Amino acid sequence: MTPLPPALNGFAAASLPVGLLCLPPLGVVFAVVALVQIARKGDRGRALAVVGLVVSLAMSAVLVYATGRYADPFFRRLGSEQARQYVDGRLTDMRDLRPGDCFNVPGGDLLAEHTIAYKTGCEAVHHAEVTSSGRMDDSAFPTPERLKQKATAACWKAQDAYAMDSWAVPDYAEMYYFAPSRESWRSGDRRLMCVIGTATKEHRGSLRNDEGTLKPDQVTFLRAMNGVDQAMGREPEADVDGALAEYRTWAREVETALGGEARMLETASKARPEVAAPAAARIREIEAARREWRRAGSATTPDLFQEAWDRALETVTVDSEKALRGAYGLSTDVPPWQRPGPGDMGGGSGKGPSSKGPSSERV
Repeated sequence: MTPLPPALNGFAAASLPVGLLCLPPLGVVFAVVALVQIARKGDRGRALAVVGLVVSLAMSAVLVYATGRYADPFFRRLGSEQARQYVDGRLTDMRDLRPGDCFNVPGGDLLAEHTIAYKTGCEAVHHAEVTSSGRMDDSAFPTPERLKQKATAACWKAQDAYAMDSWAVPDYAEMYYFAPSRESWRSGDRRLMCVIGTATKEHRGSLRNDEGTLKPDQVTFLRAMNGVDQAMGREPEADVDGALAEYRTWAREVETALGGEARMLETASKARPEVAAPAAARIREIEAARREWRRAGSATTPDLFQEAWDRALETVTVDSEKALRGAYGLSTDVPPWQRPGPGDMGGGSGKGPSSKGPSSERV
């Protein structure tokens, strides 16, 4: 009588389809049980169980990756939909926002780890307004210091082009930027988005006042003034004692920017008699300040630099700029970063009068 062949182990037969099509972790269990039973009973199906085990393990790894990759965004989106009643606007991918768009964020928190945007009309209450959105040109992910430096410089420049009359920007408005993380950079994300955040107050209306909304002479004036502000804002972060060479370079940049402002005012005073008197007063201050900045640019010691710096900042007054802005029909409300604090003479303060404070935040 011919002996019957060993029976095919049922767990071995089930491990491959279960691991491939249904539930990979269960397929792993079936394959392990099959291998144990085959070793004990002598059933057929060892090769099938091994294949089922390998396939189930591979599919389990894929399942774990997919869960980590897609579950978190899904639940964040689900949570945002549950909080929808508290946020006005239309849920919009941050990558789809463009300059001029206004949007809200849950709780008004522009510094949230995962920011979710709800686009809305600028005439409605909103938390932020986009000033620029573009691609970073770095070939590799920059260091945190480099990223902050580039983003801050780019976004201040974008804000000055978008809201040229910086004195008309309300006190509670701040500059923020959204930059790629190291993880998103690996997936090809290079977008840098700059915004004006107004989440701390109930703000309505666009802050846009650019070349398309201003008069040509106002644009020329504001370009020169903003150029000085931008130069002042590039002050080195280290102390003068440890970075004198950087400070000397910075002083020369400021002196050059002030020279551009003086030339602009000389031309404007000839074309517009109503600005001649305030322009002449401002030019006198600028020339005195330029002499001090030139001294600072050639200072041989930190003390000499500090002395010249103090004198330079004390020479150019907010009142002269206020008079000019009035003559040009622009805002004359002095912004916080132009107001000296108690006992502040301006010089050596780090970000004193005549320079924009570092109100930017990285998100």
